Amino acid sequence: MNSIAILGAGTWGIALAKMLKNTNKEVTVWSALPDEIEKLKKTSRHPKLPDVSLPLGIEYTTDIKSAIENKDIIMFAVPSVFVRQTAKKCKPYIKDNQIIVDVAKGIEADTLMTLTEVINDEIKNPTVKYVALSGPTHAEEVSIDMPTTIVSACKDIEIAKIVQCFFSSSFMRVYTNTDIKGIEICGAMKNIIALATGISRGLGYGDNATAALITRGLAELSRLGNAMGCSPDTFSGLTGMGDLIVTCTSLHSRNNNAGFLIGQGLSPDEAVKKVGMVVEGINALPAAIKLGKKYNIDLPIINAVNNVVNGIVSPRVAVNSLLNREPKPEV
Repeated sequence: MNSIAILGAGTWGIALAKMLKNTNKEVTVWSALPDEIEKLKKTSRHPKLPDVSLPLGIEYTTDIKSAIENKDIIMFAVPSVFVRQTAKKCKPYIKDNQIIVDVAKGIEADTLMTLTEVINDEIKNPTVKYVALSGPTHAEEVSIDMPTTIVSACKDIEIAKIVQCFFSSSFMRVYTNTDIKGIEICGAMKNIIALATGISRGLGYGDNATAALITRGLAELSRLGNAMGCSPDTFSGLTGMGDLIVTCTSLHSRNNNAGFLIGQGLSPDEAVKKVGMVVEGINALPAAIKLGKKYNIDLPIINAVNNVVNGIVSPRVAVNSLLNREPKPEV
């Protein structure tokens, strides 16, 4: 097993393309945007990773058929809102027993499906195996070979192990997990908590508030995951607490940075424009609110962020409302 098609030429897809090529994998990167592909071909650099030179031998294409045919692994690295339409494009060329890895993070708002469920809903081939690859991973660090851990999650542990081996490198340690739904719920919802910590920072609040939002945010994720039948251990692991820490505290985090700008007074649209990349936490809000209602789970931080993003309350009023909720036990 040596070949991979990476669907999506954002920073995460490109960082993984570099790592995989440097471990002697056959790598093809696909994008629906011709200008994006031409720039990669001409410069061997991504505009958002300008100091990272990409290795020779990576193929770049806008032809999805040539990208995915005869590949051992197909990896979805497009923004969550484009996963379904990308899966539709792939469907005619998917072979039996294909391994599909999703590294995008999100929940589809209309269906409340996780992203591997969305892909499966379009592909409709019962032999295809789906893996969620997720964890505390910034493209900015992976692209320069900094130590990183990640989780390969699949209901079939043997497939999870195959992907574990494929993505392992001298600086990337990969663990396995069979709780794919829990992994995907963590990956989507933690971005909303990162918006909250960013808003707090933008308001001028300190480390105490950040720590409170991370730990109480984890409690919200865990309650929701438990109601959805996920493993409690997932939420205390790399894709739960680990990803929360990195996304809520790092200046690399686009969700944290967008929240900071909102806390400073920018509108959500202005904040996203200034960040210059997809802010998945905002995209995840409609699904998160629906899931909370569906499973009757109290999600005060997520609801507060939703109210701020939708202009219902100001950031400072949202914080005050959280602090003045009815007193409760911690656990």
